Amino acid sequence: MNKTAIYPGTFDPFTAAHLEIIKRALRIFDVIIVAIAPSQKKGPLFSLEERLEMIIKSVEGLEAVKVEAFDGLLVDYVKEKRGIAVIRGLRAISDFEYELQMALMNRRLNPEIETVFLMPSEEYSFLTSTTVKEVASLGGSVSGLVPEVVEKALKEKFKIKEA
Repeated sequence: MNKTAIYPGTFDPFTAAHLEIIKRALRIFDVIIVAIAPSQKKGPLFSLEERLEMIIKSVEGLEAVKVEAFDGLLVDYVKEKRGIAVIRGLRAISDFEYELQMALMNRRLNPEIETVFLMPSEEYSFLTSTTVKEVASLGGSVSGLVPEVVEKALKEKFKIKEA
């Protein structure tokens, strides 16, 4: 039986840190499902369809990675996909309190599902989707911080000319 983990998030946009977390999670799990939440309340820069397309292109070649959209309770989605764990990335102590609250609530809703926290390498420990959007919107380079397909989409979204 495959050990399947769900990596949920809004991924607006998908970053190099997200990709690294996926690759590291593949050392532990047989299948990773990147589950994209619509999150209208966050007012995403990219539509759900754009995020799906960018992530699918970003994980090309990683055969054990699937990319899907989901809505509703995460624990219900994990159960539906026969997942055994939820993957969450932790950058800093500041992330921990929120992530711990979510993990404990998910455990209360379904004690069968584990939450596994993975930290990105130091190189990405500061990286957030919000920071990437802000830098890109001001014309700064996000090269190396996001997959090429995402970098191109950010430039298009903010109408940034190639240097």
